[in-house]
Amino acid sequence: MHTPRNLEDMRIDLHAHSTASDGTDTPTQLIENACRAGLDVIAITDHDTTNGWDEAATAATNNKITLVRGIEVSTSTNGINIHMLGYLHNPHHTGLLNALERARNSRENRAQRIVERLANDLPITWNDISSHIDDTTTIGRPHIADALIRARIVPNRDEAFRRYLHDGSPYHVPYESISPSEAIHLIRDAGGVPIIAHPFATKRRGRPVTDDIIEELTDTGLLGIEAHHLDHTPEQATHALDLATQLGLIATGSSDYHGTGKTNRLGDHTTTPQALEAINAHAHGTPILQP
Repeated sequence: MHTPRNLEDMRIDLHAHSTASDGTDTPTQLIENACRAGLDVIAITDHDTTNGWDEAATAATNNKITLVRGIEVSTSTNGINIHMLGYLHNPHHTGLLNALERARNSRENRAQRIVERLANDLPITWNDISSHIDDTTTIGRPHIADALIRARIVPNRDEAFRRYLHDGSPYHVPYESISPSEAIHLIRDAGGVPIIAHPFATKRRGRPVTDDIIEELTDTGLLGIEAHHLDHTPEQATHALDLATQLGLIATGSSDYHGTGKTNRLGDHTTTPQALEAINAHAHGTPILQP
């Protein structure tokens, strides 16, 4: 593990995925790779699941790195898809658990329907996806992309999304998800800290989140905004930071690492120690796991 000379030298990455959702690293590999990347703090934030938490906690303890346990909740409002990061919540909160189960079921049903449409034009079946994941994985479009890669139809996930899996594709199928306001309420009721993820990214999700929506969500209980992200331009990151100052939000920066599934590398963008301290001060669900 990287040993910082002082607090300001700490390297903190608060957005990363494992094989519990659409990452290619197991939770253990994620932790090991975080150490190799010289990080002092890593968060595991899989889509709509906490199934990777226990393995990640064991690996973090063994590798002497600080772990922030979190989640990325799929939400939508007025046709805009919004991902809501939640940090340090109680993973046994009934309301949040029920919402996450509905989201995972909706994701799987949607994925099956997308594959049915793709199968009319491409050599792909549902078994090409399901045989490569286990029963606890949150299934999403990246898993379909991986099947297209294995079939040598596309070279990588980005090309799969560009050609077949983007929101405007003829193969696209929407899925049911809770509203961002509901996600905020559930995360906070579970003792967690809701932070909107990459709000201005449009690469795969079409329309960006507007300032008005962020202001409304702040009134609802939003506590932070992911400002520094690979899919944000420098101008967008600056705007997010200005918005955080204006609205009194915690500003974070993160890699959104998915292993080999994306070009994002661990530590590409990081969060300040002060922002992590602010997150911890608001949380009362699950503690930060110290080495």
